[in-house]
Amino acid sequence: MSLHPVATQSVPIETVRVARAAFLKGSLAMMIRDELDCVYEDKQFAELYAQRGQPGWSPWRLALVCILQFAEGLSDRQAAEAARGRIDWKYALGLELDDPGFDASILTEFRGRLLSTNQGEHLLNQLLEVLKNKGLVAARTQQRTDSTHILGAVRELNRLTMVIETLRQVLNELAVLEADWLRSVIEPDWFDRYSRRADDFHLPTARKAREALALQVGQDGWKVLKAVEALPVSNPAHQSERIAILREVWAQQYNIRPKSIRWRKSKDLPANGELLVSPEDPEVRSSKKRDEYWVGYKVHVTETCDAELPHIITHVETMPATSQDDQALTPIHTALQDKALLPSQHIVDAGYTNSFRLADSQEQFGIDLVGKVSVENNWQTRTQDAIPLSAFEIDFEHKQVTCPAGQQTVSWVITKDIRGQPIIHSTFPRQVCAGCVLRTRCTRSNFHGRSLGFRPQAQQQALQAARLRQGTEEFKAIYAKRAGVEGTLSQAIRRNDLRFARYRGMHKTHLQHIFVAAALNIIRLFDWLEEKPLAKTRKSPFARLAPAT
Repeated sequence: MSLHPVATQSVPIETVRVARAAFLKGSLAMMIRDELDCVYEDKQFAELYAQRGQPGWSPWRLALVCILQFAEGLSDRQAAEAARGRIDWKYALGLELDDPGFDASILTEFRGRLLSTNQGEHLLNQLLEVLKNKGLVAARTQQRTDSTHILGAVRELNRLTMVIETLRQVLNELAVLEADWLRSVIEPDWFDRYSRRADDFHLPTARKAREALALQVGQDGWKVLKAVEALPVSNPAHQSERIAILREVWAQQYNIRPKSIRWRKSKDLPANGELLVSPEDPEVRSSKKRDEYWVGYKVHVTETCDAELPHIITHVETMPATSQDDQALTPIHTALQDKALLPSQHIVDAGYTNSFRLADSQEQFGIDLVGKVSVENNWQTRTQDAIPLSAFEIDFEHKQVTCPAGQQTVSWVITKDIRGQPIIHSTFPRQVCAGCVLRTRCTRSNFHGRSLGFRPQAQQQALQAARLRQGTEEFKAIYAKRAGVEGTLSQAIRRNDLRFARYRGMHKTHLQHIFVAAALNIIRLFDWLEEKPLAKTRKSPFARLAPAT
């Protein structure tokens, strides 16, 4: 299909007349056209289409349809029917009343074009640009971020069903690519094992029987892999993504040697960040946060929080389920910098704050990262009159630490913690501490002097400043705004089905999150123009009986 960009036209007169008569108070779709015009233009999507060929449906209209689709929670077929039959949608899209619309498959194709050219971000960024021009969103204000888990569009599999399903899907693909060759590879009993979807209900329950079946499946898959390797390099099987997944799953689940294959014990499996848990979507991972276990991804939502303006989502970041919250900060800040929407204060919870993120946010982006930080967790901090780390004077230039008694350390060793971040260890001489009058308030060791661990200068100073600030009333007033982003996540989950991935693969899931963010921005703008007050935290009838404290 090709694109021949045309200038955006006004809404047909008859469409305006009928829409105004039918929607006396307007509608969400009509508001988009009235307040934001068309948001997009065809020329902005020129990279998605060829210059020759059959003309396609206008991409600016398709982009708007996608946003309205997610705003109303519609499937592709329902969205196509709405564009064909709903008057307010025709008004927003600038269509004649008798316009026949488009086939639902065009939406799938349009999303594919967005993904292939990495143009998905443009949908949210262009909407933000329009809102920025209207003064509804601006840089160097306050913004807040929080994350939630995303359930992948796959079923949860245990190890045994995982390997069976992986091999079954490979056999189905090879049956299409190389049916005659596959007949020469398979064994007669394979049809009983791999002809239908693996279901734990039909598998043995005894541990030894399950391990024997797992070993048999491993040998069958190993046979397929060796047979594929013997094929000419030009054979399509060598380029098969499912074959690559089979090879990786077998390397993770089995201990493969030149003449034998063994089922790995659970303790020998790779870490969760590397372990494949579904052959349908090799990018999903299993993760756990407190009591919540899921298979899928994680999304971070960033929004403005000005009391006088609509709360606009400025960025969404989709990441692996096993990633830590603070790992999203640099990508978020970099994206906001590219959009010219960096905040002056970024309000987050404790998952995003550590000494390195505090320092980097200020030094690299000029952002004041506001969030609770960890406190010193040792007996000196918990004991009255004891001497904590903050009582020591650290001279980073000369690599020495001076204690309250005036003594100095004799060592300065830099190592790395479990996350690869540098940490400095500095120790006082044993003989000095042994005779110190402050010894009982400083250390409980009978054989060693006081040993301190702290971060490099910029990180340590940022951490100390944050620890001091979080006890102030000013901090509490600012941090109270963070709770509002949880309402945003709740709205996105309840109204836009954010919690469930519609598609498979992290890039497709991220595109879904972009649509959700754009749709929520449109919904919030509509509510703000209608002067609807922000909802308050709900309380059950019983909870409202509790006496005020």
